[in-house]
Amino acid sequence: MRRSEFARAVEAEFGPRGDSLVSDLTLPGVGYRTADQALRDGIDPREVWLALCIEADVPVARRHGVGRIERRR
Repeated sequence: MRRSEFARAVEAEFGPRGDSLVSDLTLPGVGYRTADQALRDGIDPREVWLALCIEADVPVARRHGVGRIERRR
């Protein structure tokens, strides 16, 4: 997952409250950092996304494959 995919996934899942979650919610899965802090510290965006999903109780079915843009054929 790239940072751009992370940003699209956050927007798709959380809408307008996504920015607040990314900047304010501490995530045990990435050392009790916020998503912003974890990304700045070099944590893989996929790991940050999964930690955010766990803390926000996102159903497992909606955690994988989001944020990706379908390739043109």
